[in-house]
Amino acid sequence: MTDRKDDIAGNLARVEGRIAAACAAAGRPREDVTLIVVTKTYPAADVRALAELGVRHVAENRDQEAAPKAAECADLSLSWHFVGQLQTNKVRSVVGYADVVQSVDRARLVTALSKEAVRAGREVGCLIQVAFDAGESGRGERGGVAPAGIEELADLVARSEGLRLDGLMTVAPLTGEYAGRQQAAFERLMDLSTDLRRNHPAATMVSAGMSADLEQAVAAGATHVRVGTAVLGVRPRLG
Repeated sequence: MTDRKDDIAGNLARVEGRIAAACAAAGRPREDVTLIVVTKTYPAADVRALAELGVRHVAENRDQEAAPKAAECADLSLSWHFVGQLQTNKVRSVVGYADVVQSVDRARLVTALSKEAVRAGREVGCLIQVAFDAGESGRGERGGVAPAGIEELADLVARSEGLRLDGLMTVAPLTGEYAGRQQAAFERLMDLSTDLRRNHPAATMVSAGMSADLEQAVAAGATHVRVGTAVLGVRPRLG
C-alpha cells in the first residue's frame, strides 16, 4: 500500500468503527446504514483507493470537478451521488454520471432532470433536500425546500419519467430552531420520512449526518451518512 492509501484505510476503519458503535447503541444492525464517502476536492486516485478498500458509494457537489473524475473512474463499480446545489444548466452533465441526486429542491430542477434522464435513457434516483432553516422564500441557505413543500415536490418526482423517488436528505442547519440541535433535526427528518412513505412506500432512503454528527444521524434512524473529512482528511483550500 502507498502511504496515502494506508492513511485512507486507517481513517476508513475508524469511521466504520464509529458507525458500528452508533448502530449498536441505537439497537440497529450495521447493514442498516450505508456509508457515502464525499470525495469533493480529492483526486481520482483517492476514489480508486476507496474502491479498492471496499467503498461503493461516493459523492460530489460540483459538476465541473465531478464530471471528469467520474469519467476517469468509469471502470469502477461505484454509485455516484450528487449532493450540491444543482443549477439547471448542469443537469445534462450530472445525469451522465450521477446515480442519485440528493439535492432536489424545486420543480424546475425536477423537470430538467426528467428531460435529461429520458434523453440519456437512464433512471436517476432523487432525494428531496429538506431545509430546516427555510425562511419566507421557502428555500434554505444551502438549498433545500421547507418541510411544507415536500409533498408537492415528491409527487412531481414520482410521476416524472426517468426519475425515481428514493427519499429525503438534509444538512444540519446553522440557523433557525434546529441550529446546534443536529439530532433533533435528524429526528424531525425521520418523522417527515414516515409521512412521505404513506404515499410513496418505496421512498425509504434518509440521508443525514456528516463527519461531525454521523452518530446523531444513526441514532435518529438515517439510512445513509455522508462522510468526507473523517475519511479523506482536511480538505485542501480551493483557489
